[in-house]
Amino acid sequence: MFRVMFILMFFTSSLFISCAKNTKVNYLNETKEQRDQRMQWWRDARFGMFIHWGIYSVPAGEYNGQRDEGIGEWIRAHLNIPGDEYEKFAKDFNPVKFNAEEWVKLAKNAGMKYIVITSKHHDGFALWDSKVSDFDVVDSTPYGKDLLAPLSRECKKQGLKFCVYHSILDWHHPAQWVDPEEAHRPEGYGSNKMKEGKKQEYVTYLKAQLAELVTNYDPAVLWFDGEWVDWWTEEDGKDLYNYVRSLKPDIIINNRVGKGRDGMAGLSKSSEYAGDFGTPEQEIPDTGIPGMDWESCMTMNDTWGFKYFDENWKSTKTLLENLVDIASKGGNYLLNVGPTSEGLIPQASIERLQQIGEWMAVNGESVYATQASPFEKPEWGRYTKKGNKLYVHVFKSPKNNIITIPVSKNTITTAYSLENKDKMLTLNEKGDTVQINIKTNDLPATLVLELVE
Repeated sequence: MFRVMFILMFFTSSLFISCAKNTKVNYLNETKEQRDQRMQWWRDARFGMFIHWGIYSVPAGEYNGQRDEGIGEWIRAHLNIPGDEYEKFAKDFNPVKFNAEEWVKLAKNAGMKYIVITSKHHDGFALWDSKVSDFDVVDSTPYGKDLLAPLSRECKKQGLKFCVYHSILDWHHPAQWVDPEEAHRPEGYGSNKMKEGKKQEYVTYLKAQLAELVTNYDPAVLWFDGEWVDWWTEEDGKDLYNYVRSLKPDIIINNRVGKGRDGMAGLSKSSEYAGDFGTPEQEIPDTGIPGMDWESCMTMNDTWGFKYFDENWKSTKTLLENLVDIASKGGNYLLNVGPTSEGLIPQASIERLQQIGEWMAVNGESVYATQASPFEKPEWGRYTKKGNKLYVHVFKSPKNNIITIPVSKNTITTAYSLENKDKMLTLNEKGDTVQINIKTNDLPATLVLELVE
């Protein structure tokens, strides 16, 4: 499965020598000003597309007549598929309908500013032509072409940031193994073991693949996962963080590079851990987190990788409310699509992204480059803020159709709706607050209060 070791060692040794000078820099010690400059585009973006794609889209949630009730990309673990049987899915992975231009256009029209695609998930299958492994889309599938290159080019052409996900955990690499007594449980795969004396061999392989990704595709973000295994340490994470940034100093790296995240909440336990932003998964923090960059990654249905029978789709209204809720707390929203093995994004995902795009075309300014709300969240909606503008997002009918905003009337210079900027809103003063009458048939609505600077 793997190319001869001397090729691996020659390739990676050359990379390490060329980067040796840079790897001495401890990028964890950058100044606040340096960090703010590096993170600015990401903080302004607020909305991105996650793409979970690999050979797990071939079984699409079912193997030997048995359905996987878990998330699709974990099917090998959930149904305990032997490695040699799982690898056969590569022979049926032929995404001839993949169109990078259409994918990026869909994301852009939805108002997304960046795309994060799984370069390699836990199964070890790579979506590019890796020089240190044959278990990739070029060497193992009938498609035989790099999938990351056209997507990277198209992102740059259409003005989106191209980013990659990469798993530290690898079920395919010979240095790792799963306890046979635990293999019938997903936890057995999730906590796989490292063979004695083989860790450095794997880390060399891991860095070689990361060097290929950073050098050939120039990603703006490296989004790690699989760091929870007990053989991976915080020191490993810090070393990998510095290594990746030695290849590209301005790259952004999530907190799953090390051991800092607190479970599915995804938020770093303290600033001592490596990583630039927290990664809540399938949840949104209850309150904003001052001083912390974070991004909630979430699915449209119940799975990340494609499953043909998962039809539990969230409504567009829910997805939009998630976006605004996250922005109101100072975070980013990474919304997932799971393409088929033919290279098609499910129609249900397309429809929702198109509808989100219609809303963003009018209301996008209330999301991009905004800061967390200065007020507690109201029952009827959320606030976002940018400069002297307070954006008032009304999701549902308030009591008596009246919303109360905790700013005094004399601090407001003008008030209007984003849907009709020429029509000024009527503000009723009540103590140190203002009240606005909301018509139910106008919801959802985004109101703007421009404040005295």
